[in-house]
Amino acid sequence: MQIAGFMADAMAFDERDRRRLNALYRQTRIEKRHSVLPDYNRQNGDYSFYPNTPGLEPFPTVSQRMQVYRQEAVPLAQRAIENCLAQQPDFDRQTTTHLIVVSCTGLYAPGPDIELIEVLGLPTTTQRIAINFMGCYGAFNGLKTADAIVRADPNSKVLVVCVELCTLHFQKKTETDHLLSNALFADGAAAVLIESEPQTGSSLQGPAFRLRSFYSDLFLEGKAEMAWHVSDFGFEMTLTSEVPRYIQQGIGELLSRLLQKSGLTIGDIDHYAIHPGGRKILEVIEQQLGIDATDDRFAYQVLREFGNMSSATVLFVLKAIWDNLLADQKADQLIDSVAILQNSEHILSCAFGPGLTLESMILEVINRPAEPFITSSARSTEAVPID
Repeated sequence: MQIAGFMADAMAFDERDRRRLNALYRQTRIEKRHSVLPDYNRQNGDYSFYPNTPGLEPFPTVSQRMQVYRQEAVPLAQRAIENCLAQQPDFDRQTTTHLIVVSCTGLYAPGPDIELIEVLGLPTTTQRIAINFMGCYGAFNGLKTADAIVRADPNSKVLVVCVELCTLHFQKKTETDHLLSNALFADGAAAVLIESEPQTGSSLQGPAFRLRSFYSDLFLEGKAEMAWHVSDFGFEMTLTSEVPRYIQQGIGELLSRLLQKSGLTIGDIDHYAIHPGGRKILEVIEQQLGIDATDDRFAYQVLREFGNMSSATVLFVLKAIWDNLLADQKADQLIDSVAILQNSEHILSCAFGPGLTLESMILEVINRPAEPFITSSARSTEAVPID
């Protein structure tokens, strides 16, 4: 609960408010998070970003926070991409045709897309797309864009990276929205490679995820319940307690249409990659789908170990599923000397964000995909744990 102590000190909470804040943090079921800022693990007097003053005044401005974003976002995104490509040792990065960078926690130009081209040694002809300020569902738009590119040109090889530094935007405000945001959000990056044909070779391991179908909708009645605004002292998240209720009202119809579009039923779903926007959100989705926490265990695992990293989070959940499938595959190898991976396993994934936007997709777990697919995914949160 070290981060809760930092927050309580910053807002000069009395003992009663400290107990209430600690209770809020326990309810999140988050055990640790990560941040590029070391201050959350320090005492006032040893801060390097926040002022070493009572109340942290003068509070950091947007300009100061964006300076840290410029310093830290690219190295974190680079590590995620390098981890991703390490799983494809035969992939020639000079064949990369597109780079999609997803982020909602910082902006500048020339931006992370250009810097990543340089530090990764990608071709200068790599086409770049920036998907900004969409929040927790941003990864879905990155994947949909990559899917469209590869379907249009099967020779395309698309890198997608989500990088979010949410902890730069701590707000020293006592409204419930801000307390909840401070308790949930963390920093992280994740990357995937999208191709039309699988890489081959004895060095490759694990399944591939084919991008089968997408479906999105807006629940406009709830657009005031989740928002993301630029203020003088950082980006301010509005995340009210009504969000789970609106998601509960809209998620059933959304996923029903997704399944209908895919020609599937809920009985055809083998794995769930739900964006862990918070414990309550996961619980209401489980109720609507008729599943339990065991079915949704990968989302809880990521929430517990990393918190909510906005757009990067759902890719962490997919990576947890991929790791689990790989472990099962290795177990089968030990038994039969041949990797056994049953075809036609399906993953249902969804996320939410300002709007109120609901995004969803179906992925298929297969050996040799013949359509656009995620060949590998990686995650990188090598910053300082803050909780």
